[in-house]
Amino acid sequence: MNQDDGMHALRHLYASVQLENGVSIKSLSVNLGHGDPGFTLRVYMHLMPSSGDKSRKATNALFKPKKRA
Repeated sequence: MNQDDGMHALRHLYASVQLENGVSIKSLSVNLGHGDPGFTLRVYMHLMPSSGDKSRKATNALFKPKKRA
């Protein structure tokens, strides 16, 4: 694939939209035809800046006191 023909940019856009919408690295790896999810993670990790926020929110929710009825 020639990176100058726009296909590289389209794959990158596809991957970024998928990750932003919560698609797992494993699923994205399959969709992109990568044999190793680790490769997909290394290539597209920079597109996941909100993952830290999601992780903090999940942890906070775990330890948040439950409201009593």
